[in-house]
Amino acid sequence: MSGKRIWVPAGWPRAAAGAVLGIALAAVLGHLVPASAGLPWIMAPVGASAVLVFAVPASPLAQPWAVVGGNLLSVSVGMAVGWLAARMGLGAPLAVSVAVGSAIAMMALARCTHPPGGAAAILGALAGFAPDAHLPGPLAPLALNVVGIVAVGWLYNSLTGHAWPHRTIAPPEPAPLRTVTYDRADLDAVLADWEETLDVEADDLDALFRAVERRVLKRGSDAAR
Repeated sequence: MSGKRIWVPAGWPRAAAGAVLGIALAAVLGHLVPASAGLPWIMAPVGASAVLVFAVPASPLAQPWAVVGGNLLSVSVGMAVGWLAARMGLGAPLAVSVAVGSAIAMMALARCTHPPGGAAAILGALAGFAPDAHLPGPLAPLALNVVGIVAVGWLYNSLTGHAWPHRTIAPPEPAPLRTVTYDRADLDAVLADWEETLDVEADDLDALFRAVERRVLKRGSDAAR
């Protein structure tokens, strides 16, 4: 065994409770879709969205626009790709692969990259192959589910001390120092004080800060020559 620590979100009880509330409202709203439409009232991508919104609310991938745009833009792209592929006689495997790739490109251009969007694109592409495929298709229940997740995410995260959308509070600039050094314990203490789960390993943060530290020290050394 490598001895590498397993990353466990510090606020998992808070995240779990928020996900329960978010998925509950998403499910309730999903039932607004008429049963006669033959569509599911809950869509799988919102489960992954709930993990991001409540477990890592500070992540750029978990912000409101990412959740809304990433899911709805991706499912729309998937539906378009699936519909075209079905009419051109192309297979579903090709359609879902093109749908996911296209969704990634569209999310990047719209600045709403959201991993569950890949699943939404697959759902949309497969729906395009349905014999009676028509709009709004899976877009309707997914949109209602997303509204539930975003509404609870905004209220619950804010009430539990995690402003959402995330706002970075920068500390005041320290007085200039000749050297910049810190211990790993300082990093761990700051992360604990923040009470915010980041989607990056503490080891990676430490490596980044050490690289910045070396650059600052080198600049100071060059200036002193």
